Amino acid sequence: MKVAIGSDHGGFRLKEEIKKYLESLQIEYKDFGTYSEESVDYPDFARPVAEGVARGEFDRGILICGTGIGMSIAANKVPGIRAALCHDCFSARATREHNDSNVLCLGERVIGKGLALDIVKIWLETEFVGGRHQRRIDKITSLERGINNG
Repeated sequence: MKVAIGSDHGGFRLKEEIKKYLESLQIEYKDFGTYSEESVDYPDFARPVAEGVARGEFDRGILICGTGIGMSIAANKVPGIRAALCHDCFSARATREHNDSNVLCLGERVIGKGLALDIVKIWLETEFVGGRHQRRIDKITSLERGINNG
């Protein structure tokens, strides 16, 4: 698995912890920044992560900001991205199983390191179950393309 990861200043410290965790699992990743706690704009980091995932250069993406909300909004503007904001383990599992999310968004100011790493672990390990859920993903793809498939 290859993961794209990025944060703004509000998610920088948690991003660094997640990178250590990915290294411990020997998961390849690319850090798209930011590289300090100096104030930056989250869309500047959400975009390259999301575009890399959408192009298939990365299997998954992880984005962190203060709340995770801004990153999820920005990432979901990229066609092919299903970014999910998760602050609990159940949602992390469900968004992979049912929504086939390909970008995980977290809020450093909302959850602690321990829970964040549990969420990342579950999200990385959980597979999409397909079946009736695939039909729903196909409808999301049609929405992105402006196709009305009722």
